[in-house]
Amino acid sequence: MTGVSLPPLMDNPKRLLLDLAREHAVESLLHLIVSRLTEQGRVALARIWLAQPTTQCIGCPLEYACREQTQCLQLVASGGHSVSPAEAPWTAIDGAFRHMPYGVRKVGRIAATGMALEEPELSEPLPEWIARPEWVRAEGIRGFAGQPLIHRGEVLGVLAVFARQRIGEECMGWLRMIADHAAAAIATARAFAEIDSLRKRLELENEYLREEVTGSGAFGELIGQSPALGAVSQQIDLVAPTDSAVLILGESGTGKELVAREIHRRSRRSNRPLIKVNCAAVPRELYESEFFGHAKGSFTGALRDRVGRFELAEGGTLFLDEVGEIPMELQAKLLRVLQEGELERVGEERTRRVNVRIIAATNRDLRSESEAGRFRQDLYYRLSVFPVEVPALRRRKEDIPLLANHFLGVSSRKVGRPQPLLTLAGVQRLQHYDWPGNVRELQHVIERAVITSTHGRLNIELPQTTKGERSPTVPVNTPHPPATAPLETSPTETPIRTDLQIRQLEAENIRAALKATNGKVSGPGGAAALLGLKPTTLASRMKALGIKPSPRYSTGEA
Repeated sequence: MTGVSLPPLMDNPKRLLLDLAREHAVESLLHLIVSRLTEQGRVALARIWLAQPTTQCIGCPLEYACREQTQCLQLVASGGHSVSPAEAPWTAIDGAFRHMPYGVRKVGRIAATGMALEEPELSEPLPEWIARPEWVRAEGIRGFAGQPLIHRGEVLGVLAVFARQRIGEECMGWLRMIADHAAAAIATARAFAEIDSLRKRLELENEYLREEVTGSGAFGELIGQSPALGAVSQQIDLVAPTDSAVLILGESGTGKELVAREIHRRSRRSNRPLIKVNCAAVPRELYESEFFGHAKGSFTGALRDRVGRFELAEGGTLFLDEVGEIPMELQAKLLRVLQEGELERVGEERTRRVNVRIIAATNRDLRSESEAGRFRQDLYYRLSVFPVEVPALRRRKEDIPLLANHFLGVSSRKVGRPQPLLTLAGVQRLQHYDWPGNVRELQHVIERAVITSTHGRLNIELPQTTKGERSPTVPVNTPHPPATAPLETSPTETPIRTDLQIRQLEAENIRAALKATNGKVSGPGGAAALLGLKPTTLASRMKALGIKPSPRYSTGEA
C-alpha cells in the first residue's frame, strides 16, 4: 500500500499474506490478522466475527433479533488502541458486540449479503449504520472497511477495520485480498484442527480397544445350543438392527457383556466403536468427567481437555455395565443426554450433539429399585425399552460341555500346555454343580484345573456339590483302557468311560434314533428332532462316526 498522499495502513502486507499461509491454528491465525493490521496505529480497531451455532442467547442484548436463527456471528478476535493512553488495548472479545445476528447492523448485513461495506472516508452526518457515533468522533475514525470472509461460496465471518485516516483505493484492495486469504487460511486451519481432533480420537479409540482386546474374551463367544440361550439369540436378532435402548438383566458372570457385544456386532453400528463403562468402578466425583468429558482447568488435575465416553462412542454403542450403581444426582443428567442427544463437558459451556446407542446391564432388580426411590423411574423406562434376560448357567447345563471344552482350549494355550481331555465323568461332575458364579466361575474352575493338571490328569476342584457338601479333588482323566475292557465300578459310582467308548455310545444312540424313525433324518418325526439336534449337526456327526443314512431319507428331505 503506497499511496501518493496517504501513508499505508500497514507495512508490508505481502508479508502478512505469506504468514497467513503458514499458520495452521485458528486462534493464532485470528490474532495474527488483527495484531498486524493495528500495529502501526493508523488502524484504530480491527475485529473478526465468525459464524457459530446459536447457543448462548440468554442475556444477549440482541437476543430478540436472532430467535429464529440457527447461526450467529461471534466476536473471536479484536485488536487496536484508543487515543487515550490510559485506556487498555482493545483486545477483549466480550461486551455489547460479542454476538451479532445476521442482517443486524453493519457486520450482520455484510454476513447476510456476502457483500463488502466500504466507506473510504466518513463525513458528517455519519451513516445510519454506525452504532456509536460518539465513539467514532472521539477516536478520530475517518474510514471503515467491512469485508466478508468467503471460502468456496460460504460466508465464514466478517473482518471489520476502523481507520484513523482515509482509506485509499490501493489500501482497500489490499484489505479485500487479506480478507480472501484470511478466509482460506481459516478454512485450512479448521481442517487441520478437525484432522488433529480425529487423530486424537482415533488414538483414544485404539487405546481403548487395545484395553478391551486385552480384557475381552471373558466368555469367548456366544457358545451353547440350549433352548434358553437360543431364546436370547432370537431376542438379539430382533433388537440388533434397531437403535432402541436395551437393558440386559442377569446374575453376575452370566455373560451380559458378551450379549451387548453381540447386539452391537449384529447392528448397523458395527463399524463404529463399542465403548464400555463399568459404572461400579467410577469414583463418584469423576462420573461427569467420565461420561461427558472435561475442559482443561475445569477442576484440580484437569491438565488437558478430555473426551468423555459418550463422545468416544459417537455413531456407535455405549455399554453401561452395572448401570444400577450410577448415583442419583447424575441420573438426571444422563437422562437428558439420552432424551436430547446433547451434552456439555465439565467446565465448558459449549453444547455438543452426540449420536449414541445405549445398552445397559445390571444384576439388580431395577424395577424394584425405581419403585423404592433408589433409581429414577424415568431413567429406568428409558433404558428398558427392550429387556433381555441372560439365563444363569444352572438353567442351561446342557451347554456346560461345550463351554468347558472351549475354556480348556483357551486355558491350555494361555498356560502353554497340551489340552487335556475332558471325560464324561468330568462333564457329569460339572453338570451336578449349581454354579453360583455362572460362566465366569466355570472359566476359572477350568483354568485352575489346567494349571494343576499333572501327568495328563485334569483335576477339577469344585467348592461344593449341589447338596452343599465339599466336593473332593478327583482326577477325572484316566489312562485309556482297551475299548473291550469293561470298567469296574461300585454300584454307587458313576462309570468312567474312555473317549472311544463315548463315541460308541453316541453311534449306538444315533442308530437307535434312525431305527425308531425308519431312517428319517430331518423334518417332523425325524431322528434330528428326536435327538434335539439340528439336521446339519446330526449329518456331520453321522459322517464322522461312519453312519450312512437310509437311501429313502436324507438331511435335505422334510
